[in-house]
Amino acid sequence: MLNFILDLRSPLSGELVPHWREDLGVGNEDDLIFDEMSLLSFYQDELLEAGCDEAGRGCYAGPVFAAAVILPNDFYHPLLNDSKQVNESNRNILRLIIQEQATAYAVAKVEVEEIDEINILKASFKAMHLAIDQLKQKPQLLLIDGNRFIRYKRIPHKTFVKGDGRFASIAAASILAKTYRDEYMYNLHKQFPQYNWKKNKGYGTAEHRKAIEEHGLCAHHRKSFNIDPVRLKELF
Repeated sequence: MLNFILDLRSPLSGELVPHWREDLGVGNEDDLIFDEMSLLSFYQDELLEAGCDEAGRGCYAGPVFAAAVILPNDFYHPLLNDSKQVNESNRNILRLIIQEQATAYAVAKVEVEEIDEINILKASFKAMHLAIDQLKQKPQLLLIDGNRFIRYKRIPHKTFVKGDGRFASIAAASILAKTYRDEYMYNLHKQFPQYNWKKNKGYGTAEHRKAIEEHGLCAHHRKSFNIDPVRLKELF
């Protein structure tokens, strides 16, 4: 098991600094070998962990969603993986299973207006914070997908690049964030069918870019992304 010293934190970020046992023979996380065929149930087994991930950070339109999930240490499902590696049908199956079997879970979003005001990176972190706020059980350690995070209160955290393909709790959070956001964009599509958000979910596909050129931007597009029709023609 991976052990670490709790008081070895970055004073600014609050991120845990790992202290690997000598018998592992490694000096940092990147030296560890992860089995790509299976997710790790936890990072350590002494503190209660919550996995966190976002969905929709790179989209042209719609809110950014985030989820926080605390799973039982013995949780396992063969379909669970990074949401980008799971098809829509299986994501929806997993959503129900996670919601039923998770120790605690929560989903939150930050709207387009605030994304444009504070930028998408800060909005993504805020969405994670809002999700953590709603957890019915307080985690003692946060596992974050990505390489950066703004410290949440006094709870230590650890970031993992592609963490949603390495830890079950982060993968579960990615599934919830993705399915909740997809459902939101599907409903929003009914008001703005010209952008076909039920299919592209607000991402900058060729179809979506063409629709913006033809119909212009609407209130749900992220103006800070510089995606006005003239700009898009210059870029593509």
